[in-house]
Amino acid sequence: MSMHTGTVYLVGAGPGDPELLTVKARRLLDDADVVCHDNLADDRIVESCPETTERMYVGKRPGPDGERTTQEEINCLLVRLAREGKDVVRLKGGDPTVFGRGGEEAEHLAAAGIDFDIVPGISSAVAAPAVAGIPVTHRDHASSVTFVTGHEDPTKAESALDWDGLAATVRAGGTLVILMGVRRLPDNVTALRNAGLPEDTPAAMIEKATRDDEFTVTGTLDTIVERRDEVGIEPPAVTVVGDVVSVRDRVAEFLEGAPSVGVPSFADAVVSERGVE
Repeated sequence: MSMHTGTVYLVGAGPGDPELLTVKARRLLDDADVVCHDNLADDRIVESCPETTERMYVGKRPGPDGERTTQEEINCLLVRLAREGKDVVRLKGGDPTVFGRGGEEAEHLAAAGIDFDIVPGISSAVAAPAVAGIPVTHRDHASSVTFVTGHEDPTKAESALDWDGLAATVRAGGTLVILMGVRRLPDNVTALRNAGLPEDTPAAMIEKATRDDEFTVTGTLDTIVERRDEVGIEPPAVTVVGDVVSVRDRVAEFLEGAPSVGVPSFADAVVSERGVE
């Protein structure tokens, strides 16, 4: 074992576009001995590391056949590499502390006596709506924003999410952003509807935000599941619910970026690139 203990850097890779890396993140990637990256860190960022840098995949790909590295395995790996005297970048999509389990890793490193640093990244919770022309707050539409995970089953008896409260927040003019909720979108929509949120509440989904194949679909609580299925929205995607979605109607014509499908009120024409007629 090395007499020198390395440092672990919990680094946010941002939503995908390599140009959205922070300057500090870029420097650490260039200097690291090892980069441990997850499934959401864009390949272009990982591949931009020096050839001498060891790259280790520690992600969790979706599906029954996907590779899955447990959190315990990741925690132990980070400690082992640091104790070998290596400086390690733990590269995570978005921000390491926004549904990225960076807090758990920080606690584990501290308990093991390993020095670490947290390097914030641009979270897709904010970036995805923004690049789609949907500000999560707006003086005329929303004075609050709530971020929740979409993984959790809203029908389970002891949900950590208060769907009645979330619906009330949106009714009061707030914005709800759901991360990682593509598969459970029907359940989440049903939970919001059962909590009293009107069916005509604007909603949007942004797939692969800031990447070359970014795509946005908009609708309402009543139509967003059908719209998702029409164009085949796949993870990673962010769901936005609230009046701020309507801002996109007024800016979409001048917004640079990927094609999208809109609500019938402003975009009956749909996009052939996604096989929709």
